[in-house]
Amino acid sequence: MNKKPFTLYLLALILVFQSLGGLFGGLSLVSSPSGEIMKMPVSILEGSPFHDFLVPGLIFLLFLGLLPGILAFALLRSPEWNRAGVLNMYPGIHWASTYSLYTGIMLVIWILAEIIWIEDDILHTFFGLLSVVIVVLTLMPSNMSHFGWGNPQQTNC
Repeated sequence: MNKKPFTLYLLALILVFQSLGGLFGGLSLVSSPSGEIMKMPVSILEGSPFHDFLVPGLIFLLFLGLLPGILAFALLRSPEWNRAGVLNMYPGIHWASTYSLYTGIMLVIWILAEIIWIEDDILHTFFGLLSVVIVVLTLMPSNMSHFGWGNPQQTNC
């Protein structure tokens, strides 16, 4: 097994940070779909497809909270969970690397949707930048090489 690059540890750390924010935000919205816990009025959802924060909270909790936490672990440990790779578009590349890219893209879409339907604020800017950092770190040559991007027959995980 090759030594893991520093950028991989940095990516895992950022995913843990995203996970903690997603778990907190998602749990807050699911437990209080009125938005009361987060001090967000339901009226900010006007023009969106949602009438309360339950569905956005579930999406946030699962895909931007739980998934990044699992990915941080999987990027560092490279478990061979066969079913985890079912949505992996890149055969021969470890699913955690591919899903890390998906997570960055999902976060970009999430932030853009919030900006369109709700409003822009400093948190959107911060998490928008974080989403770009996740995508960039996933696509760093050192991380891509570690997971076999460019040479799908050989992975180092």
